[in-house]
Amino acid sequence: MQNLRCFSHIFRAQPVPILHCSVASKHIDYSLVPKINESDLTEHFVRGGGPGGSAVNKNANCVVLTHNPTGTVIKCHISRCQDENRKLAREMLIAKLDKVLNGEDSVAAQKRRLQEEKLKKNEYKRKKMAKLKEEWKKREGLV
Repeated sequence: MQNLRCFSHIFRAQPVPILHCSVASKHIDYSLVPKINESDLTEHFVRGGGPGGSAVNKNANCVVLTHNPTGTVIKCHISRCQDENRKLAREMLIAKLDKVLNGEDSVAAQKRRLQEEKLKKNEYKRKKMAKLKEEWKKREGLV
């Protein structure tokens, strides 16, 4: 998951890339992900900004979600639809709390480690194949 950019203690919405780990996703521990009670949240709707003209600037579809126990604030204006922004803000809040509370055991950190292992394995295979190819060229006198 891409890091949420921090402005003091307000976190603005950024696109979240999904890491595709087909086999590796079985090894991710979701049991530590924090659960959020709706009573702990304060939700405000403000006017968004940026490209889109009056469809964005006149409508209050930007969601500002505050988690009262921790004071974490998430601002989400990825979509022009308020319901989508509400859902995305909650997902971002869960991801942020998971990262803060669990650190290296968070879901994002686990996915990052699995992705790094996968890249390391692919790099090893690539180097091994290049070495074998080079040895074959020397053996056949093609060099």
